[in-house]
Amino acid sequence: MTDERIVGTPHGEARIVAYRARRPVATLALGHGAGAGIESGDLAALAGRLPKQDMNVFLIEQPWRRAGRKLAPAPKVLDEAWIAIIGQLRVRTPLVIGGRSAGARVACRTASSLGASGVLAMSFPLHAPGKPEKSRVDELHQAGLPTLVVQGERDPFGTPEEFPPLTEMAVVPDADHSFKVPKRAELDQQETYDLLVEAVFEWVTREVSG
Repeated sequence: MTDERIVGTPHGEARIVAYRARRPVATLALGHGAGAGIESGDLAALAGRLPKQDMNVFLIEQPWRRAGRKLAPAPKVLDEAWIAIIGQLRVRTPLVIGGRSAGARVACRTASSLGASGVLAMSFPLHAPGKPEKSRVDELHQAGLPTLVVQGERDPFGTPEEFPPLTEMAVVPDADHSFKVPKRAELDQQETYDLLVEAVFEWVTREVSG
């Protein structure tokens, strides 16, 4: 079952598109990145598959994106809007806060204050491309909660090898920052999304829903 609603935030209207399971054991609230909205392939794959496996998926469109602006605002603005949106969710299951890229950063910064049970960080931008010396690793662990990083093997914002050794991670072979894979890749695009969904499902089952 799918439904959507518009909610208010201090920075304008946001949109929640809910993909609901019949008997949910967990709920994932996921934000988009700075370059694309909730239609991105990885988010769509999770929303299409996880409700059939008893997990709700709420895709959240930030106010700047809903308003048609091309550039994301400052992190403080993103966080304030996100906190307002999550505060209006009504869920009875354990809640995983997450997102891709910039949305993953928002999740890491806010999850503990929102009572989340875990964090899903997809394509976490550990650093700007070509600037590994300016690491955001402290931000990644800010929540202090069980966290899964799903990272493409060729992500210019941080390859899996650049993350601290104890980071729980699912590596997506041959994938870039958008989890796109070249034609020569071992897995095709659909198989790549299947791998991502399976990794998230396994982790949520193990760490959150029990």
